[in-house]
Amino acid sequence: MNDLVKDWSSDVSTFKIRWSKAMMWIFLISDTFIFGTFLISYMAIRLTVVDSWPDTSQVFALHIGGTEVPLLLIAIMTFILISSSGTMAIAVNAANKKDKKKSGLFMLLTIIGGIAFVSMQAFEWTKLIIDEGIRPWGNDFGSQQFGSFFFMITGFHGLHVLIGVIYLSIVSKRLLAGRYERIDDYQIVEVAGLYWHFVDLVWVFIFAFFYLW
Repeated sequence: MNDLVKDWSSDVSTFKIRWSKAMMWIFLISDTFIFGTFLISYMAIRLTVVDSWPDTSQVFALHIGGTEVPLLLIAIMTFILISSSGTMAIAVNAANKKDKKKSGLFMLLTIIGGIAFVSMQAFEWTKLIIDEGIRPWGNDFGSQQFGSFFFMITGFHGLHVLIGVIYLSIVSKRLLAGRYERIDDYQIVEVAGLYWHFVDLVWVFIFAFFYLW
């Protein structure tokens, strides 16, 4: 029995890494392949489609005071999500110093940023579906594949952000309740940070390939 336990814990003794962190890295690597497949498929269709591709600066523009401002909402969403990555980094650093109050505060700010991002994405979807008439099977702006790729890619990412908000909410609640202080182990905050940084990094690629191209 002792030999079996030693075999299963060999990752800790050999590589000095916890199972929770190792499993998160494995999950993120597998998720990278999924997002990579989506974006590669998008680029392949974009380069080979016969119909003209919709002008994203027009499709995603906001009208403010009678003036059309291209990609304003997307720029705000990107700024909020990138900023939340910064607050998450501060939370992880504070957790490493066993400062649960500071870590919990910046995790809360990260959660608020995530909620704001998802809310603005919901507004974006509503505007495009109701006002612009964009559907997964067609639109009036150009190539019919535009809608299917938009809803698939941004929807899948938005789901990740929503899951991240729930995940961080659970971790922060346990953190402030002193659960990790009692067991003297704050590494779960770092594991949660890995997930959140991944979500932010994926959005950078989506923003570059889908909205700016």
